[in-house]
Amino acid sequence: MRRILAASVFLVILCIGGLTVSAKGPTLIRVGYFPNITHAPAVIGIADGSFAQGMGKDVKIQSYQFNAGPSAMEALLAGQLDLVYVGPNPAANCYIKSEGQALRIIAGCCSGGAAMVVRADSNIRGDKDLRGKRIATPQLGNTQDVAFRSYLLAHSLKPRENGGDVQVLPTSNSNLLLLFERREIDGAWTVEPWVSRLIVEGGGRLFLDERDLWEGGRFTTAVLVVSTAFLHKYPELVRRWVDLHVGLCQKIKADPGWAKAAINRELERVVGKPLTEKVLDQAWSRLEITYDPLSATLRKATQQAYDLGFLGDKKPDLKNLYNLSYLQSVLKSRGLPPVK
Repeated sequence: MRRILAASVFLVILCIGGLTVSAKGPTLIRVGYFPNITHAPAVIGIADGSFAQGMGKDVKIQSYQFNAGPSAMEALLAGQLDLVYVGPNPAANCYIKSEGQALRIIAGCCSGGAAMVVRADSNIRGDKDLRGKRIATPQLGNTQDVAFRSYLLAHSLKPRENGGDVQVLPTSNSNLLLLFERREIDGAWTVEPWVSRLIVEGGGRLFLDERDLWEGGRFTTAVLVVSTAFLHKYPELVRRWVDLHVGLCQKIKADPGWAKAAINRELERVVGKPLTEKVLDQAWSRLEITYDPLSATLRKATQQAYDLGFLGDKKPDLKNLYNLSYLQSVLKSRGLPPVK
């Protein structure tokens, strides 16, 4: 009886302290994201403690940074991540490869913020000038890599490995500026802030803003995905995260000055120096932070990846890729209109 009483008292103390409802300790959420402006809700929310505070003391957050989507999706497939901010193509690719079992898209994150920049002395003025040139993308099969290869296909061009004469070089974003300045690449199709850094710091020239390729200038650049295992086990925690994510998206949109300062502090911590005001302002002007997943544009991007041979021989079935019930519930509770 004394042992039972002692155990009960111990659990009551834990509950009063707000740590957890059991003696096992807080629930761990492993979150992946990129140190890019296109992942602003994740970068800011993790850096300033918004997610940690909002999720409560019964949750512990472990965050991991990635350069591009395919490596993040490999970590999710290996059971090492629960929530991931990632590009749409790697998310869809992971879903298809797992036969619809690995993940669900639960919210949007960013529209736009992707472009192709070329060296000022590269003599690239039109698509035909890409022949014989070396163009970098963040990683083979990532969203910008697919976008560039699709652009080549649409203009009757091919990468060198497919019998063409355009050399596509998957390159970490952190190395782009150095290779650009050394003239080891002629251009890059990438995301912010690297687009603006190549222009402002590298003296590059904007060749194509990807918004020009999409109706209305809006297309999904980043989404929020959850592993199905975590979703089934902790649905209430997923809803709580989505609610915080929507709140951050709204705050970022309402107060861009605060958002730019917050994300610049974190980028300074990660890369060693802050972005200049000129780079930051240019980068911000090319993107929109949004919780809307813009699902129609993801389906088009997935079709592009399929046409390029990244998704195998079977036409992709994305029927259950989205689970927007948590997002719609959060929007309703906040008095916001639902997403399509």
